[in-house]
Amino acid sequence: MYSARDQVTNEKWLQRIERGADRLGLGSETRSYAADMFLSQAPEEDRSKRAVAAASLYAGALIAGEECSQSSVADAMGVARLSVQQRWKAVLEAAGFRPPSW
Repeated sequence: MYSARDQVTNEKWLQRIERGADRLGLGSETRSYAADMFLSQAPEEDRSKRAVAAASLYAGALIAGEECSQSSVADAMGVARLSVQQRWKAVLEAAGFRPPSW
């Protein structure tokens, strides 16, 4: 869970998620899932937030059933694909989902 203060503190990261979703043409359901997962797990250090935001967007797209590759999400969010690959399963698990085993 997160507070309204978390939303205010992380507004620039939520905007980055929105811009990434715009670039990928992702819908409102994906954006909502991504924001919720990011805010629930937002790291303290800014240097880690970009990667967690990207992983949250990828995980949100999976939950919403919107297909996009880790590479396309990484490009849209300005991170390396490896950043998404290394974090998306942990983001899903922390949100209470079981990541696929593929």
